[in-house]
Amino acid sequence: MRQILLKSGMCALLMLCMCVPAQAVSTRTYDKVGTGVAIALPIIASGISLAHDDDWTGIAELGVSSAAALGTVMLLKQVVHERRPDGSDYKSFPSSTAVVAYSSADYLWRRYGWKYGVPAYAVAALVGFTRVQAKQHHWYDVLASSAIAFGFNYAIVTHYQNRRLYSVYAASDGDSIGLNFAMTW
Repeated sequence: MRQILLKSGMCALLMLCMCVPAQAVSTRTYDKVGTGVAIALPIIASGISLAHDDDWTGIAELGVSSAAALGTVMLLKQVVHERRPDGSDYKSFPSSTAVVAYSSADYLWRRYGWKYGVPAYAVAALVGFTRVQAKQHHWYDVLASSAIAFGFNYAIVTHYQNRRLYSVYAASDGDSIGLNFAMTW
């Protein structure tokens, strides 16, 4: 039940962001929406991990891969002096906001598969779109952030496996009582 609620919440967030007419949106609004969604995505990813049998290992992998990707982006911003499209500064390449979103999307895909990854990638793509529309980044800044997030998630995140290797339960049919033991290999 929790998984359905979390998936529904992520889809609702995406639909809400897409319902705003493009003509009515200023660059500042794009910036706020993109930043807000990028912050929400790792929180949602953590919630999905908790819904998967309290998957604390997954949450740790999400934290490590996201921190490594964000650290790499922050280091690159100090080395590469790419001017933002709005001309405000020289910290355009790569996008730290996009790397936060793509780290969560890559994590969900790698850890739990495409059923979680596709909606998360759609939301991360929305974040990338808002960063470009807000004139904070070029398209290649967002693409580089996505590649950095993918690389760290590929190296760090493992596929989720249900850790329940065996189960024991009692059964009764009215005439007899039995104890069942099942083990998966």
